[in-house]
Amino acid sequence: MTQADRWMLPDGIAEILPAGAIQVETLRRRLLDLYHCWGYELVIPPMLEFTESLLVGMGHDLDLSTFKVTDQISGRTLGIRADITPQTARIDAHSFPRAGANRLCYAGQVLHTRPRTAMGSRAPIQIGAELFGVDSLSGDIEVMSLMLESLQAAGIENIYLDLGHVAIYRSLAETAGLSETEREALSALLQSKASADVHSWVEQNINDPQVASWLLALPGLAGGLDCLERARVLLSEAPQPLLSALSDLQRVAEALGQRYPAVKFFFDLSEVRGYDYETGLVFAAYTPGHGQALANGGRYNGIGAVFGRDRPATGFSSDLVALNTLGSGMAATAGAILAPEVSGPQGAELWRKVDELRKRGEVVIATLSDSAESDLHSRCDRELVLEGDSWVVKPRD
Repeated sequence: MTQADRWMLPDGIAEILPAGAIQVETLRRRLLDLYHCWGYELVIPPMLEFTESLLVGMGHDLDLSTFKVTDQISGRTLGIRADITPQTARIDAHSFPRAGANRLCYAGQVLHTRPRTAMGSRAPIQIGAELFGVDSLSGDIEVMSLMLESLQAAGIENIYLDLGHVAIYRSLAETAGLSETEREALSALLQSKASADVHSWVEQNINDPQVASWLLALPGLAGGLDCLERARVLLSEAPQPLLSALSDLQRVAEALGQRYPAVKFFFDLSEVRGYDYETGLVFAAYTPGHGQALANGGRYNGIGAVFGRDRPATGFSSDLVALNTLGSGMAATAGAILAPEVSGPQGAELWRKVDELRKRGEVVIATLSDSAESDLHSRCDRELVLEGDSWVVKPRD
């Protein structure tokens, strides 16, 4: 290893320097304050947990994304969290249980074994909110509204909301009598949007012409509100859970359209993201020029069952650093005030003035005689100057 290599960070791991860090932290506080105003209470789960609780019920993908280490005390396997959602489910089930609705929010770093996108981070700062104990559509609408509010608070204006419903594919797979292996194979093809491969797979594996026609229709059922109208015609004889899912999508679009008229809606009825653990509405927010979702979420009823407390749940999460990078609503960092080094009675009065300014939220940097301060002084656009018996703040030349 060369001298230079010792200071290199692993691929997908980045540090945030002061100018960016203050913006990220300011946005974190703004979003957590927003969630507080909606009744969501902050939790801070641990970075490490036993894998039995960290990964249970969340699907194979999360297992592959999780770094694992051996606990030197117990000898058991620990996981470094790759997602905070299952941790909040455990908290709702055991650490902070409530009989009715339980609104929880969080912000913390997670770690992925591999980046989820080509240029993505392996150590994003995940921020989000989860609603437990509510199984009505109003709960889904609240969570999606809070997600859109989060994006607007970050200064992101041009938002596209992608909506789907896991029950659409799940009900057709059940009607077709597909095995778990067959369901996974077909869902992978649908998720990759490989229409020709979907057509070939259905022809080879589905004997019922009616069910085959429904499955073959899914890849083409994507677009605006007209997509739902086409679906009602093409899938009019489909199982009732599918028809109910179409109705739910329509109601969500109407409710959110009234609240956020500038948001554009896109429906994808072949969306099976999170099929192995999500159970209802799934959603993701995008903005032009950024190929990955800004935030995503969905309903995942039943996750609490693995913790001994079966609870309906829905929520969303986002990468705080990505929101900060894409947002335009962050104010420029204010300058600082330079305080000279003074001793004696004047120094005591200067200290009282500095203390007063700092308590008002001003940044005051003290001059230190035994260190080079030229770089720090460049941050200061004002300085404390003695006028008579008082210290006053003046612009710096």
